Amino acid sequence: MKLFYDLHIHSCLSPCGDEDNTPNNIVHMAIIKGLNVIALSDHNTGKNCPAAMAVGKKSGLVVLPAMELTTSEDIHILCLFERYEDLQKLEAHIQKTRLTIKNKPEIFGRQRILDENDEPVGEEENLLIVSSGVSVEEAASLVKGFGGIPVPAHIDKQANGIIGVLGAFDHGLGFEMVESASDTGVGLPRITNSDAHYLWDISEAEHYIEAETCSAHGVFAALKRMCREGK
Repeated sequence: MKLFYDLHIHSCLSPCGDEDNTPNNIVHMAIIKGLNVIALSDHNTGKNCPAAMAVGKKSGLVVLPAMELTTSEDIHILCLFERYEDLQKLEAHIQKTRLTIKNKPEIFGRQRILDENDEPVGEEENLLIVSSGVSVEEAASLVKGFGGIPVPAHIDKQANGIIGVLGAFDHGLGFEMVESASDTGVGLPRITNSDAHYLWDISEAEHYIEAETCSAHGVFAALKRMCREGK
């Protein structure tokens, strides 16, 4: 079946994410836009994923847990997971290596952790848009080791894109899928997402994947199959 997706959406936990990007608002905007599956992918954390997944379950929208990892080279890697428990393991790992800089909300924005009712349950004190301490050379194997799919984000953009930072795409780094709005000639399976920081930026029902079931397992299996077939 065709499942329309947007697998790169930031919540109000990302300091650059709009305050209105709450779990409920994100899920219901995705439904209004006709999507079947989304991924919540805040910078270097997944702490708002449980709330979004709970809202999605009640509302009939598949929500994958995800994270946008910032490498030591300032390259963004979209890390997609089927299970939140696996994402938690990646987050626990980078908690030990991530730069520790106190957030200044008046400059960078608040980093709000919400529950499934959009009620605040905490606020991340340390700035999230910093290096995770993970190099691009180790990122793919690290994410795969925790059961995830590592996807270099927005590789068609100069800022924080792997090609813009390194000057070329190195297939030896172990990535099997890329995120891009256009064909960059890399020769790997490509997904196109919004990288939404505001609700209105969430994708329309335009890009889709073919999956056997409309479920986290079905979507993740479809993405894994795309990676295998793209080799």
